[in-house]
Amino acid sequence: MDFWQRYRAIDARDTRFDGQFYTAVRTTGIYCRPSCPARTPKAENVTFYETSAAAHEAGYRACKRCLPEAVPGTPAWNLRSDIAGRAMRLINDGVINRDGVEGLAARLGYSSRQLNRILSHELGAGPLSLARASRAQTARTLLVSTSMKHADVAFAAGFSSVRQFNETVAEVFDMTPTALRGTARHHPPAPASTSLTLALPYREPFDPGVFSFLAARAIAGIEAGTATSYGRTLRLPHGDARFSVEYTGPGNSPVQDGTVAGGTVTGRTVEYDGGPQRRPLVLTIGAVDLRDLPALLSRVRRLFDLDADPVAIDGALGADPRLAASVAASPGIRLPGALDPQELLVRAMVGQQITVAAARTALTQLAAAGSHSAAAGDGLTRLFPSPAQIAEAGAELLRGPRRRIESLLAVATALADGTLDIGYGDDLPGLSAKLLPLPGVGPWTVGYVAMRVLGAPDVFLANDAAVRNGIRALPAGFNDSGFGDPGHIGDPGAPPPVTGSPRGGTAPSSDFREASPWRSYATMHLWRAAAAVPRTSTARKAQTTKEAVR
Repeated sequence: MDFWQRYRAIDARDTRFDGQFYTAVRTTGIYCRPSCPARTPKAENVTFYETSAAAHEAGYRACKRCLPEAVPGTPAWNLRSDIAGRAMRLINDGVINRDGVEGLAARLGYSSRQLNRILSHELGAGPLSLARASRAQTARTLLVSTSMKHADVAFAAGFSSVRQFNETVAEVFDMTPTALRGTARHHPPAPASTSLTLALPYREPFDPGVFSFLAARAIAGIEAGTATSYGRTLRLPHGDARFSVEYTGPGNSPVQDGTVAGGTVTGRTVEYDGGPQRRPLVLTIGAVDLRDLPALLSRVRRLFDLDADPVAIDGALGADPRLAASVAASPGIRLPGALDPQELLVRAMVGQQITVAAARTALTQLAAAGSHSAAAGDGLTRLFPSPAQIAEAGAELLRGPRRRIESLLAVATALADGTLDIGYGDDLPGLSAKLLPLPGVGPWTVGYVAMRVLGAPDVFLANDAAVRNGIRALPAGFNDSGFGDPGHIGDPGAPPPVTGSPRGGTAPSSDFREASPWRSYATMHLWRAAAAVPRTSTARKAQTTKEAVR
């Protein structure tokens, strides 16, 4: 967006752009979100920033009226595969808190000096400032949403001392932590247990189908899911954690202009920190080491794709007549993320060329290699096995062709000894270079992992049998896939997934390039269309041999 496009957005107070850029006003010394209800400033007094950290660096403080730190994050970090986007995904995951700037730079293949120069040029702030802004945002969320003591909030947000926490809150928000907590319109009650409950802001519309996607793949004892809830245990850098997310529906979240983002409307102000009865998406953290809290919050947001811009996505997909009906029926569809990149790679390999149900059975057997969770509760008692545990015990637990088992054990061994390392900081070319040389890993696997781990928005799995079935389920006249025989999903010899193709041509393309750069979301619509088709016993038998886990 150029200056005048952004200026028109703030003049319209368009909530769709909250979190995607920040408006700084020189005459007041504050920065706001685009939907701030204050009078629109004169254009000559406005500067736009990509991040709140850049506004901090320029000497601005957060607006006390619109609370710009309360908004959902920007989808740009998934759209961008450059160093800035990769760095922001890692910063949000808490890498700087754990490993410092040197550790972040090493993961990206740059020196800390080079990285600081790149981020300062691209985003207006260096890595330390970006991490500081992330800590301030986490601290604010905890202050207004929980009854945690200030010292606990400080360390949970990633600050090294209470003094650093107090100074940062005062500098960013021009308030003390106590005063900032007092801005909450819905004060949290004293906790009856040790769990934390937080509202998860997002942009409307939100399709809860992501819960069913996760529930269908849930492994008993590690995960539990329904059509409106999902919970699990997981291993984080400082210890085990357990959480659950519940969707209570949009009924208590009034919509103004169709763009309320997981909050409520007060006058013309979107309130992202809704009260207990006005929070459609609620995260309950049953157990976590406070040092891991920022990483957990970031990963949960990635899992449910809460920083997506569904209006932009639906607008592009709905313009394709093949997808228009599906988009109208399921607005705001989300792209499920991954809580653990290494686990997701293992699950993808196990699920190649078999059904979702068969993959879940195989993964349940493999889960016996995992250890008991130190954060057990709510019927969730185990952790998904680590790569080292799979390498050690997988041969006895896995069933199927020997070459497939050997390939999975080889990958687990490489992950365990550090020979192979994948994570949120990868890009698609780098991920492909790491994975494709491995036996048993084909282009489908790389594309699927890119969708789930990197949040890559423009991957189209052209060789996926369920995608082809979804195309056949499209309305008459749009269901000629042009692909020929469906074959198997994840076949190492299959054509690579289509990524980043430009729009072109007048006839609908077989690779859905008209939906670019949102073809990962088109894939989700096609998977859902395939699942909705009634299957005869003959079709079910054929599907068993052709469908793989998505």
